Amino acid sequence: MALWNQPTPEETNEKRAERPPIMPEKSPIMPEKPSVMPMPAQSAPITPPRPIMASHREETVFGPGVTIEGKIEGDANVRIAGKFKGDIHIKGDLTIDKGAQLGAKIQAANVTIGGELEGNVTSTGQVKLLESGQLIGDLKANTLTVAAGSRMRGHVEFGWSASEAAKFMNGRAHDDKKIEKNGNAG
Repeated sequence: MALWNQPTPEETNEKRAERPPIMPEKSPIMPEKPSVMPMPAQSAPITPPRPIMASHREETVFGPGVTIEGKIEGDANVRIAGKFKGDIHIKGDLTIDKGAQLGAKIQAANVTIGGELEGNVTSTGQVKLLESGQLIGDLKANTLTVAAGSRMRGHVEFGWSASEAAKFMNGRAHDDKKIEKNGNAG
């Protein structure tokens, strides 16, 4: 069996020379010499993908029936509804749901406390203490929001830049030395 335009074994060079060459048909759509080139179909402009913003991070959830002891580290957001004991050091946001119980040292971008937390919190952003939230420990954050009904026992610092906090601590330490030396604040 021969393929298109392929000689069969019985064909010879002589027979091939006698046969007229096969010419493609003229296309009824395209003239031989177009006067104007057709334009390709217009498509919508392609937009490059946007980088993932911090607010669109993946979230890890520990449900109400989960008890964990250890250390949590990473870049993602974390939501805890169960029990946790240990250290949490994340670049994302931490949410402690109502009913959760934590005994932890926390460092996170933003922290929302709706459950019970015993431990210190350091936040580079905002800490929200919700109506159902309870914190026993020290808190240091850029901003702090406290809802009516929430409870806290500990030392609080917020709204201070690192340099302002250092000046305050140096000045306070200096004042404390004066008190010890003189026996009064004068």
